[in-house]
Amino acid sequence: MLRSMYAGISGMKNFQTKLDVIGNNIANVNTSGFKKGRVTFQDMMSQTTAGAQAATDTRGGVNPSQVGLGSQLGTIDNIHTQGFRQTTNSPLDFALEGDGMFVVQNGDQTAYTRAGNFYLDESGDIVNPQGYYLIGYGVTTTQTGTDDEPVFEDEVNYDETGSLNIPDTAQSFSVQSNGTVSYIDEFGQPRVAGQIAIASFSNAAGLEKSGSNLFLNSENAGYNGIVAPETEGTASIVSGSLEMSNVDLSEEFTEMITAQRGFQANTRIITTSDEILQELVNLKR
Repeated sequence: MLRSMYAGISGMKNFQTKLDVIGNNIANVNTSGFKKGRVTFQDMMSQTTAGAQAATDTRGGVNPSQVGLGSQLGTIDNIHTQGFRQTTNSPLDFALEGDGMFVVQNGDQTAYTRAGNFYLDESGDIVNPQGYYLIGYGVTTTQTGTDDEPVFEDEVNYDETGSLNIPDTAQSFSVQSNGTVSYIDEFGQPRVAGQIAIASFSNAAGLEKSGSNLFLNSENAGYNGIVAPETEGTASIVSGSLEMSNVDLSEEFTEMITAQRGFQANTRIITTSDEILQELVNLKR
């Protein structure tokens, strides 16, 4: 069989994968915290028909002659650029302005996300739509005053992490840009519920997508631990906003056209190779 036919088949398979990734990007154009994918190709091995020859005293050198055997899938990258910010005015909608990810936990499973749409459950814990607890630093409380008029002094304890809880007796609450969750208690005093923790990665593209806007740590993500927002180069938190998808529709449709034409061109290679084989078969009458 002709090598061009199998080269065309490899090209068709790769462009199918590229269209799959583009379709997923477009489907998640309005998904909070979604990070788009990108496909790259590589050439396959080449068949050498004549090797290179060095120059001699009487003639110059000769380059090798090689026939390529098609293309193969190189990488499917996750592009972790900043998505645009949408104002929602909901106090439990958080957008990260900069690097880092929220840490959420469900039992022993820890995941990471850029989607900041959180809620309060019936116990007052801050959770994501799947019920994962938002992880932050705890608080050490010192009480003075009397039982009728107590005075509380709250200090963030950076040695303790866990879920963040806002008591149901709180009159109001707010979240600062450094992740500190504050509320007004039943006595009218300002209190601190904790501070949101941010996970830092040296290679966020190495995280594994697990669905539901969640990422899992991997061997190549370069996990650097958790830190407070606005420290060690991590993001600040914007309350009342959400980070939306970083998908650019104009870019995706352009890539779709390129993939479609590339797929069509490879089908032409296959049909042309088939016509040549047909001519060879017709030599025997």
